[in-house]
Amino acid sequence: MDLGIPDIKSLNISDQQSSSPSPGDAEYSYLSIERPDSGGTHTVRSISILVNHFRITFNPETAIMHYQVGIRRKMSYKTRFIKKPVSKDDQRKIKDKMFSDFPDIFPTHTSCYDGEKNIYSVNTLPTGEFEVNLSDGEEKKMRSYTVTLKLLNVLKLSKLVEYLSGTILYNPRDILQAMDVVMKENPSRHRVSVGRSSYSREFKREDDLHCGVAAFKGFQQSIKPTAQGLALCLDYSVMPFRKRISVLDFLQEHVWGFKELLTGNSGRNELKLLRRPVTKALRHLKVTVIHRATKQKFTIAGLSDFNARDLSFAIEDPEGKHPPREIGLVSYFREKYNKEITYKDIPCLDLGKNNRKNYVPMEFCILAEGQRYPKDDLDKNARQLLKNISLAQPKQRKNVICEMLRAEDGPCGGDFIRTFGIGVDQNMTSLEGRVIEPPELKFNTPAGSINSVRVDNEKCRWSLAGKSLVEGRSVEQWALIDFSSRDRSNKLNAEFFIRNLRGRLSNLGISMKEPLVHYTTDMHVFSNISSLHELLHGLVGEAHRKSNDPLQIIICVMAGKHQGYKNLKWVSETQIGVVTQCCLSSHANKGDDQFFANLALKINAKLGGSNVELIERLPGFADADHVMIVGADVNHPGSLNTQCPSIAAVVATVNWPAANRYSARVSPQENRKEKILSFGGMCLDLIKSYTRVNKVKPNKIVVFRDGVSEGQFNMVANEELRDLKRAIYEDDYQPTITLVVAQKRHQTRLFLEDERDGGSSGNVPPGTVVDTIIVHASEFDFYLCSHFGSLGTSRPTHYHVIHDENHFTSDKLQKLIYHLCFTFARCTKPVALVTPVYYADLVAYRGRLFQEAVKSTSPSAASFDEKFYKLHHQLENQMKLRALRVRSEVLGTTQLYCKGVLVLRINPTVL
Repeated sequence: MDLGIPDIKSLNISDQQSSSPSPGDAEYSYLSIERPDSGGTHTVRSISILVNHFRITFNPETAIMHYQVGIRRKMSYKTRFIKKPVSKDDQRKIKDKMFSDFPDIFPTHTSCYDGEKNIYSVNTLPTGEFEVNLSDGEEKKMRSYTVTLKLLNVLKLSKLVEYLSGTILYNPRDILQAMDVVMKENPSRHRVSVGRSSYSREFKREDDLHCGVAAFKGFQQSIKPTAQGLALCLDYSVMPFRKRISVLDFLQEHVWGFKELLTGNSGRNELKLLRRPVTKALRHLKVTVIHRATKQKFTIAGLSDFNARDLSFAIEDPEGKHPPREIGLVSYFREKYNKEITYKDIPCLDLGKNNRKNYVPMEFCILAEGQRYPKDDLDKNARQLLKNISLAQPKQRKNVICEMLRAEDGPCGGDFIRTFGIGVDQNMTSLEGRVIEPPELKFNTPAGSINSVRVDNEKCRWSLAGKSLVEGRSVEQWALIDFSSRDRSNKLNAEFFIRNLRGRLSNLGISMKEPLVHYTTDMHVFSNISSLHELLHGLVGEAHRKSNDPLQIIICVMAGKHQGYKNLKWVSETQIGVVTQCCLSSHANKGDDQFFANLALKINAKLGGSNVELIERLPGFADADHVMIVGADVNHPGSLNTQCPSIAAVVATVNWPAANRYSARVSPQENRKEKILSFGGMCLDLIKSYTRVNKVKPNKIVVFRDGVSEGQFNMVANEELRDLKRAIYEDDYQPTITLVVAQKRHQTRLFLEDERDGGSSGNVPPGTVVDTIIVHASEFDFYLCSHFGSLGTSRPTHYHVIHDENHFTSDKLQKLIYHLCFTFARCTKPVALVTPVYYADLVAYRGRLFQEAVKSTSPSAASFDEKFYKLHHQLENQMKLRALRVRSEVLGTTQLYCKGVLVLRINPTVL
């Protein structure tokens, strides 16, 4: 163990290179696009805005020592076969123990730890190996670890000053990471940390979600380099956690019937019935025990086969003077711990590991804190309550953010940031935002003439009253399946539903006949793919006997949401060859005009119609231009799923200048791979579709990429963009390309200084743009809030240009994106995310539904097999015929693409 602390001068800080990447590094070869001007100027009005960015000050002379930490357990003869890595909880405990064992050489408040492999300090620390003994609270159970400390780098904050001033272009990510760890050190010591978020250890009574779960409030934080300098972005966050209560209390809340079991009001048969739900509710949860003095956390492996009363085992005499003796669990706890077991007629928890049993009565176990509860597993009432808690109104959210920033357990509490010479402004950033003008929309009148429509000033909504859709598709051959026929509370009034639907379609200029076939069944069919196939096949056959023309659409009325929805979509579009439109019987029976109008919009879009267009051509282009707008996204499986493919989706407009109809391609690819592996080929095929319709190739392409972080900009610019150019460029064809990343998963929030500047919800109005102060100092990015936020606080979308051959100005690009947000076909208001990205997200999700349906009937490897995604030939034929009859007809469809093969046809506007 090297306890010698090197003199600061011996480190030669002035000459030591930072590990911050240089411009020549391959991994960071992306060169950003500079903002073409000083920001936009077009505006209807200016508004004063507060932003949850808090300016950070720091001493540029500071040097932060970056140490690498390695922790390994010292193996004894008994533990030599244990290969399990040291847990994150233990890593922090070991680090803290090392610092407390050697306080003279490891000063606590001058070092910050990321919980894994990095320590940052403003003082030099000794390097080498250190032995740390960690107790779980019982003296006899000590574990020994070897901690290795190695100096990796000396990070000079002067480099950060150079980057913020524009002197150097490459981002010193290692310095920002170090400061981020420093800002999180105090919250991590007082709160429950989950990624970038920190949550309170306590919850209020009104935040109890019941079923053993509560909503815990906290914040997300990140450090951002901006035009005003470095800023701390802090936002309110809510997460469901299991409550820190006894296992018995948890089961009484979580498992129906368990409370009666404890009170003796149920028999042995009831215990057998409850065994499965109890096991499911507890499996893999972490608990602490109260019958002995230990802080150790145990993972529940399962339940004992017998009740506590009937459990016994052999114990050995520690001195070896007597032979092993058999003892019952009840007697053992009485003798060993002086604890009497109250509930003897229920199983014990098995807290053992490595195939060794360790039975502990449930009454002595408490759920460990910080155990997240999956939101999808909450019941309907709990989900709604969590939503209400999460969706804080702007004024409330702003106040909570400021309170959390200033709290003793917040990022500014304690002595850590002051020790590192860091200061944080306690007030939000104030700036001027601009509200840009919405576009005029085109509809038809009942007489067939063009009707120019202006949206309302507050919400930018438009009414369909007295208007016909731009291009309505007659519904001649359709069928109705009522899946609610056996649901007493939500049974469909079919006659009422059909009459109202036909009437609303007629008002929008669309004729709809009576259904050819009307089937009734129940929701159980959704659970069985074979039954669904039989049902749909029979329906199509009966429709064919009544009409020689193929069915256009099947409308499916469901009694409620069902996991089998994905099965219906997969069977109908890949096995049967007819598209479907689903709705709920509870909504259908109400007769609400808005419901039927929304349903009509979806039906018309699925049949290839056009719902709304802009009066003027999209801004930023010349009359002679032919432009294709592209959206791209990747849908990943759940974080614990390492087998299923990620689903890449690319959509593109195929009509110009209206640019409101899309074709799409989907491809399954390697699990959790963010790069779109076949991006170039998918775009090439979309260009061919565009060319077939317009008889000319697009000379300009604008790509909107979703789902990537700033650290992945290089991948998008240097790999996906390069792949696109390689695929489409020819000697006589090289369209100019603009590539914009759209980011929704960020923490920046905009608040009005004067609530009178907003609408009824208190949010910033639609069309609000911010492109100063909180954006990058030199790069081309901005925030746009394009929608009206009726619930909670609006989240603006962050747009970042990473490649631009079309030479957009700030005004032209901001206006283009805002206008595109009005062309989403399924609603009568602008959407929060630019439409092509919204569609790409929906198409990727549809691909995920198909993958899940395939997985439920076939081995997991089948998810990568293109034949399971292949479009039914009937839909392929319909598409080809329509493309031949009227070349614009193809525009209303979406095609899913899989490794060069046309496999699916969906309309992303109605997914």
